[in-house]
Order: sequence, then structure tokens, then C-alpha cells
Amino acid sequence: MERSTRVSVYVSDNPSEIQLVKSKLDDAQITNTVENNYLTFTTTPTATSLKVMVDLEDERKAFEIIDAYLQQSENQ
Repeated sequence: MERSTRVSVYVSDNPSEIQLVKSKLDDAQITNTVENNYLTFTTTPTATSLKVMVDLEDERKAFEIIDAYLQQSENQ
């Protein structure tokens, strides 16, 4: 099976926000994963950036879902 290209569709250092985005994508049946990236490379990282990754072919749909979520959360 050929492994498809993964792309980042959302980055945040807020785990609860990442979980919300992840669940929205899950609801839309878009396969996604979360990756951790340390923003600083010291022995004690000051911040951790979390990235939601999806398959390249799901990127457009994922962005539509995330945009809708962001507009909804801004209006609350």
C-alpha cells in the first residue's frame, strides 16, 4: 500500500484546541494525526507546538472544516 503525503492543516500550542479540531475532522471522517514539535531545542522546552496532519487529498476539506470552526468560535 502506498503511503500518502501528510500535510499540516492546523498548528497550536493549546492541546484542548487541537483536540477540538481533531474531533471536527474525525466527525467528517478525515483521517488525522497530531504531531508534537518543540519550538525551542533546549533541555527544557519553553513551548510545544502541536500540528494536526491529514492526507494531502483531504487537505482542502480539512481547511474548510477548520475555517468553519474558527469562524464559529470567533462569533461566540
